[in-house]
This record gives sequence, C-alpha cells and structure tokens, in this order.
Amino acid sequence: MTTLLNLAAVLLALAAGFGYLNHRWLKLPHSIGLVVIALAASLAILAMDLMVPALGFRATVRGAVQQIDFPDVLMHGMLSFLLFAGALHVDLSELARRKWAIGAMASLGVVISTAIVGYAVYLLSNLLGLGLPLAYCLVFGALISPTDPIAVLGILKTIHVPPSLEAKIAGESLFNDGVGIVVFIILLAVAVGTEGGAPMTALDIAELFVLEALGGAALGLAAGFVAYRAIGTIDEHNLEVLITLALVTLTYSVATAIHVSGPIAVVVAGLLIGNHGREFAMSATTRDHLFKFWSLTDEVLNSVLFLIIGFEVLALTISGNIILATLMVIPLVLAARFAAVALPISLMSLRREFTKGAIPVLTWGGLRGGISVALALSLPAFAQKDLILAMTYGVVIFSIVVQGLTIERVVRRVVD
Repeated sequence: MTTLLNLAAVLLALAAGFGYLNHRWLKLPHSIGLVVIALAASLAILAMDLMVPALGFRATVRGAVQQIDFPDVLMHGMLSFLLFAGALHVDLSELARRKWAIGAMASLGVVISTAIVGYAVYLLSNLLGLGLPLAYCLVFGALISPTDPIAVLGILKTIHVPPSLEAKIAGESLFNDGVGIVVFIILLAVAVGTEGGAPMTALDIAELFVLEALGGAALGLAAGFVAYRAIGTIDEHNLEVLITLALVTLTYSVATAIHVSGPIAVVVAGLLIGNHGREFAMSATTRDHLFKFWSLTDEVLNSVLFLIIGFEVLALTISGNIILATLMVIPLVLAARFAAVALPISLMSLRREFTKGAIPVLTWGGLRGGISVALALSLPAFAQKDLILAMTYGVVIFSIVVQGLTIERVVRRVVD
C-alpha cells in the first residue's frame, strides 16, 4: 500500500536526483530541466513496455502516477502556497501603474482566447471525426487560455525582461488563472447542464462570476489585512512566518467553503503582505527569514509540480487522430493567445505608449502549466475526455519546453 509519506519520499528523491542531473549536465532552467528529464524517463518506460510488454512496466508506473490525485494535490494543496509565494515578490506599484493593461488581458483576454480556441477546436474535432461537443470545446478553451503563474514566474527568474513588461507578464499570470478557473467552472456547469442537468441562465452565470472573482478579492484583502496588522505588532520572525502560513491555508480553505475564488484570494493577500507588509510591518530580520522561507517553499513545490507534469504522459490514452489533433491545437492556442494580447493592447495603445515588442513577448511568454493539466484531469468522465487530456498535455509541454527555452531569445530580438 502506497502511503502519502512514501509518495512524498519518491517525488522528493526524484526531484532532487533529476535536479542534480540537470544542474550538472543539461544546464537547463531548473523547472524546464525537470520536465524534460521526467518526460524522457516516461518515454523510456513506454519504449520498454513496447519492447517487453510481459514486464508490465508501464502499467506498474502508471498505477503509481495515478495514485497521485493531481487535481486535488495542486488545486487544494500546492497552488495556494505557490501563488502566495509568487505574489510576495511582485511590486504592487508596478502593477498599479499598468492595472488597465493587466486587467484587460486577465479578463477580456481570457474570454477572447476561450472563444477562439473553443470554436476552432470544435471545427477541428469535426474535421477529424472526433465529435467533441461544442460545450466541452469551450471548456477546453477556458482551461488552456490562462497563463500559468507558476511556470511564468519560474521562467522570469532566469531571464532579463524590461521591468514594464515583467510587471505585465507577472501581474497577468497571477490574476488570469483565477479568472480562467472561474470561466472554467461556469462553462463546465453549462456543459454538464446541456447533458441533462438544469441549464444555467445568463443571470446565474453573471452572479457566479461576480461572487467568485470579487468575493475572492474581498476575502484576500480582509485576511491579508488581519495578518498584516498581527505581524506589525510583534517582532519574532518564526512566529511571523507561521502567521503567513496560517494566512495562506486558512484563506484558501475559507474561500473553498464559501465558494469564492481561492487563487484570487491568496494572490491579493500575498500582494498585501509582500508590499505593505514588507515596508511597514516587518523588521529587517523578519523580511530576510520570511522571504527566504517562501522562496525555498516555492522552489521545492515547483520542483515536485514540474516533475509530476513530466510523468503525466503515462496517464494518457492516445491514438493517431488524437496525436494529430494535439499537434494542430498547439498553433491554434498560440494564435488565440496573440489575439487575446494584441486586441486589448492595440486598443489601449491609442491613448498610451507600450514597451517595444510587448505583443510578441507577451504572446510567446504566456506559458501554460500544471493548472491546465489539473483542470483537465478534474473533468467528469465523458467519451472525449482522453482527447482533452492529450491536447492539454501537448500544449503544456510545448509551452514549458519550447517557449520557455526560447523566450529570452524572443525578448532580445524584439525589445533590444
């Protein structure tokens, strides 16, 4: 019987071992290196299974991978800590100066991309005879459209991007995953409703969106303010770190219980603690310990997350048409990302000037990651779920490996 401790031990051992191999020989950015090595190991397992099927090696490893409830581990465990750690290091003043651009891309951009991807995939699935219903095509559009803050912030640590662009990329990624999850929940409810449940009205959709998004922001602000005041009244760095841990876990748990956006709540709380808390409530010793603690937490959880992403290929069921659809979806998602970035920026550029190369950098730097995979895995069982899983995984791997390794070259070419 596999226990949680055993799984954690294996994952941490593999993350440490693969990280060592990457650091010594591959020299890739840490997160990308883990994905590449784990993916190579997965493909080696598949090859061994094809050559000697009697060993049942793939089935054994696949069973172990499937014991990790990835949607639950990420969405109700790791995500809150990773988002808070990322938000701590974001300059709120830079976000405020670019609030309209970030807000437009994190809301209007997600909706535009969801619609483009959804309808394009519907046409593609009909062309290939895969028969994916329009409602689930739009669900796929919603889960693949938000950029992943974990992947994006991880890459931003390794490259030089102009501060104005870095603020837009980081700010958008922190907020559009929360918006994207809300859109995903709404469209999934609509999709399930079309299969025999009670259909949602336009008023139901609007109420759900407002409750999830604005409710999450209000909860994060309130909880963050309580923690901020508590930290400001003491000077004991260990206790202050404990307060931030309680802030993250309690805020996300309450958000889940009252059905508001947990991701948005912890991002707002993290921005408050990372900016006003750092400036007005912490001593130099506390700042040093608290930010080092969250940086280490971020690094460890990121390592495990990207390792799991690399191994999730073993959980896929694929065919020739599914592979073809996956390869065709990758440029479709990139085209939708371009439209989602270009339209808001082009409209706002009529009144203000944007950094040179903003559109191509934001398009290519919009990485997808574990959140998209977790949302796809969380879908209820239906006939074409394997298709959505394969397309999601293909886009995520291309995004992390190809876009992640080439974004610095794109920045140098279009910005410098």
